[in-house]
Amino acid sequence: MNLASLVAAVILIAQPASTMKAIRIHKFGGADQLTYEDAPKPEASVGQVLVKVHAAGVNPVDYKIRNGMFGAGKFPMTLGFDVSGTVEEVGQDASRFKAGDSVYSYLPLTAGGGYAEYVAVPASAVAIKPNSLDHAAAAAVPLAALTAWQALFDKAGLKEGQSVLIHGAAGGVGHFAVQFAKAKGAKVLATASADHHEFLKTLGTDVIIDYKTQKFEEFAKDVDVVLDTVGGETQARSIGVIKKDGFLVSIVGQPNPAKLKEAGIRGTGFLVQPNADQLKEIAALIDGGKVKPHVTKVFPLAEAAQAHAKIEEGHTQGKIVLEVIPGSASAPAVKK
Repeated sequence: MNLASLVAAVILIAQPASTMKAIRIHKFGGADQLTYEDAPKPEASVGQVLVKVHAAGVNPVDYKIRNGMFGAGKFPMTLGFDVSGTVEEVGQDASRFKAGDSVYSYLPLTAGGGYAEYVAVPASAVAIKPNSLDHAAAAAVPLAALTAWQALFDKAGLKEGQSVLIHGAAGGVGHFAVQFAKAKGAKVLATASADHHEFLKTLGTDVIIDYKTQKFEEFAKDVDVVLDTVGGETQARSIGVIKKDGFLVSIVGQPNPAKLKEAGIRGTGFLVQPNADQLKEIAALIDGGKVKPHVTKVFPLAEAAQAHAKIEEGHTQGKIVLEVIPGSASAPAVKK
């Protein structure tokens, strides 16, 4: 090797790997473990697209993972499972996308990585984002909307003309579930505290129940489906309001099989799965004016700890979003 080649090789070795800004944790704990720092920029491998993240959704599962509720993890860990952005790079076998496409995605719970400037995502989990939404609003959709969709339709088989009781209806999953059920032509009963009732009325909810002052059993009788986002006593009491052969679907725990059998109903708990085809259907409903995500607050990426503190307070109306690229929330009204 001549001197010029040797110098070039040394320079190449000395160059740092391409980096990006990300929010990472190095151990489980409180919101103070969320660190805004440099991290390696990913590349799109086979079957993946590299997304330049404009905004990322914040969900309750994020802080539950952060505090170690689900056990072991590989550190440093980048949280975040909702993203909206533009395709930066297309990997082999991901040719249905091209650089510059505006997309949104629910990232697998086993991967995450949304709290960052870039994330590599399986193309099978990516869809063109709704045209009518800015990136901040689009980032509020994937995880919560897919959870509501899969719960109501894939698991419970909700049909036109049926009735559904939705617990926690003003939250991220709940407010999508209300809108999906109404779009399907179902009657919607919903539980929420009084300060969310006006919001639920705007979504077309048929019967609104204040769970703090009213027993939902007095208003919901012989419903076809219950969507449980609360668990515990609420889930147990829900069994008694479901008609024979009706369905209890929970996103917070498996219903008691013996109790289901005794009541003559069916039920299951489940974890949401990425599904690009369903995201396409959801985008069509949004662009058609039948569904609208509600973003209650937008934080800059560097303020992820404040976003976690807010969502851990509970009772969030709609969704909280992290803005990775300033200006991704084009409508100032979403910021409160």
